[in-house]
Amino acid sequence: MVIAVSACLLGQNCKYNGGNNRNEKVLEYIKGHEVIPVCPEVFGGLPTPREPSEIVNGVVRHKDGVSVDKEFREGARIALEKVLNSRAELVILQSRSPSCGPDTIYDGTFSKKLIPGDGVFVQLLKEHNIKYIDVKDL
Repeated sequence: MVIAVSACLLGQNCKYNGGNNRNEKVLEYIKGHEVIPVCPEVFGGLPTPREPSEIVNGVVRHKDGVSVDKEFREGARIALEKVLNSRAELVILQSRSPSCGPDTIYDGTFSKKLIPGDGVFVQLLKEHNIKYIDVKDL
């Protein structure tokens, strides 16, 4: 099986703070499968580290209000292309991310409050009926 995975879960230092979300459950789950790492934020040209971002009224912004929506959406488009071109059957996603967060994201106030919603990459996965799972549900 081909599985696309949020690159931070694989231990790649691509999080906003320069770190990663290496996840042993993910690493065990993907053994024996072809893995496609994806980081929409990096694909969109954003640096690592970078300012934290949240979706504010439908637009991805830094805490200071600067829009990075264009970069997030372009990166999500590139990540979707990689998923489609690889014929990935499943995408494993990082919780709460404004790119990869399925079903629950931060509310845009930078107060760590969660609300129902999807990251911009997840929105594209849904539009293309691509199967995905939140890492917390593995």
